[in-house]
Amino acid sequence: MPEDEFLEHVIDQLQPLGLVLPRAMFGGYGLYRDGVFFGIVHRGRLYFKTDEWSRRRYDDRGSEPFHANAKQTLWSYYEVPADVLKDPAELALWAEEAVDAQRRA
Repeated sequence: MPEDEFLEHVIDQLQPLGLVLPRAMFGGYGLYRDGVFFGIVHRGRLYFKTDEWSRRRYDDRGSEPFHANAKQTLWSYYEVPADVLKDPAELALWAEEAVDAQRRA
């Protein structure tokens, strides 16, 4: 799926969360809710902000951190598991957790 189509799909899946705005960054898009940067869409993958409390759930699911390029890894953003991405209600919960993680940071 092309990047713009994937972005539209993600935004559509996040409707239960309310208004989510994308902004171009890292060759992909940053996702914002109420001015809080909580997610990244990059090369057909979705990453959410994590912290010490939420990261374990991503690790337990085998998720990887976001690699902007060969030299840059953002260790606080982890890929959202595919099964979570397919369930809007579950995705909204994970996204809300990502927004909370960013607010705690």
